[in-house]
Amino acid sequence: MMQKYWGLSAVINLYECDSDLIKNPKIIKDFIIELCDFIKMRRQGDVLIDRFGEGKLEGYSVMQFIQTSSITAHFDEEKNRTFIDIFSCKEFDSAKALKFCQLFFKAKNVKMKVIKRD
Repeated sequence: MMQKYWGLSAVINLYECDSDLIKNPKIIKDFIIELCDFIKMRRQGDVLIDRFGEGKLEGYSVMQFIQTSSITAHFDEEKNRTFIDIFSCKEFDSAKALKFCQLFFKAKNVKMKVIKRD
């Protein structure tokens, strides 16, 4: 069956994450690689990660190009939150992606919005 939209965007918010996980760049890179494998997305190039900002806004951000678009994530260390955006014109199971992210970062609460882009 053909999709009736161009792509799917999953906007995932994780709350009360394990603070040690969201502060560790190796763990964050591993997360991106494992998430891509889990949702069957082919990575294009290396994981891009940087730590920047000042004061309460300092933390890691990460981006991974995938053959069908990109995955980005931003980590709020002060409030132990993680904000993940998955966009792809290849179909994926957003509910399973949410569960994977929640379990990986040991988040106690989550919210997700799914947007069909046309």
